[in-house]
Amino acid sequence: MIREAIVLAGGLGTRLRSELPDIPKCLAPVADRPFLFHVINYWRSQGVEKFVFSLGYKHEQIQEYLANYFPTLQREEVIEEEPLGTGGAIVRALRSCQQSHVLVLNGDTLFKGDLHTAARLHQEQAAACTLLLKPLEHFDRYGVVHTDASGRVSGFLEKQPMKAGQINAGVFLIDRHKLLEEEFPEKFSFEKDYLEKLVGKRKFMGLSQDVYFRDIGIPDDFRLADRELRPLPLRPEQIDRQWTVFLDRDGVINQEKNEDYIRNPAEFIFYHGVPEALARLSMRVGHLVVVTNQRGVGKGLMTESDLRHINQVMLDQIESAGGRIDRIYYCTSMDNGHPDRKPNPGMAYRARQEFPDIDPDRTLMVGNKHSDMLFGKNAGFYTCYLATTNPELNFPHPDIDIRFDSLPDLSQWITGQKY
Repeated sequence: MIREAIVLAGGLGTRLRSELPDIPKCLAPVADRPFLFHVINYWRSQGVEKFVFSLGYKHEQIQEYLANYFPTLQREEVIEEEPLGTGGAIVRALRSCQQSHVLVLNGDTLFKGDLHTAARLHQEQAAACTLLLKPLEHFDRYGVVHTDASGRVSGFLEKQPMKAGQINAGVFLIDRHKLLEEEFPEKFSFEKDYLEKLVGKRKFMGLSQDVYFRDIGIPDDFRLADRELRPLPLRPEQIDRQWTVFLDRDGVINQEKNEDYIRNPAEFIFYHGVPEALARLSMRVGHLVVVTNQRGVGKGLMTESDLRHINQVMLDQIESAGGRIDRIYYCTSMDNGHPDRKPNPGMAYRARQEFPDIDPDRTLMVGNKHSDMLFGKNAGFYTCYLATTNPELNFPHPDIDIRFDSLPDLSQWITGQKY
């Protein structure tokens, strides 16, 4: 599996300067978020855990954003004192990677490709580089990538008016060792000096996927992305069997112990009406999933066996009320950078691996802490804040889509059934 990604975000962004004179292109505000937010979180949803950011122009702004909004993200930042070209930037960033195969992205492009399919092709074919390709019609802004029947890249065609073709989507899988064995100057173009010059001499594969693609490099496409990436307002009549509801546990399902942990079943006390609310939700949505940080185990205050016992007692009572929980995921790690520890979205990734029909655009994360809301946004979900323990969190809030006082209140809003 591909766990590391390089994000190229050092460009000057000259074509977008008329719209954004004072910020780097990857921080362009798109759907009320820096565009980089959408890039990072899409690829995290595909299982990427570590990001190496190759930065140059106004890198301080990008570093500040990452530190403030993604404090728990596993990341490194590589700063170009002078432009090295895409190839030089990739080679320098690869030295901060450990895996044999690394994903390379452009910070100003979002392509919602299937990383698992691409990784399988890349590794089965022992490719030096695999390009993710987007089929387009009626374009003149991009060059065309030709592939043969096996998917091997056979050539590149310069930008020109085209009725149809497949373009380089700005996403690559690279065999780190093979690229570092090549001899290049410090400054070089990955596309011109590596891909185009060595096509036919090195094994380059191409995988065409007709999925969302947007390069915000010009003002028109920047404005398009701003419209396309805005989530639709959440309405209860939308929520049906195609939806999934993720739930935090303590403070959502049961009463939370202030500055402490639920250590045994006797301390697990449902909020009023919650088992019945879950029964109603069970009839309405496709999946109900619990995701919970349980650092009490990591601290040695209880065992993992104790945690499983508590969870089983909870499940038994929910089932007795006619409801269900399809799966419980928990993270006991003390490390805030652990990919499964909220707000990192690792548990969402695990759930989507186990339940492939989970659609982020039809998923709601319910929690009582800001970290739950960040988990939801980092996973690409809608979010619902319950004011059970922290009612002072302001609403409206950029990380919160809807807000209720309790889980039964949310259940009533979704199902229309009173409690």
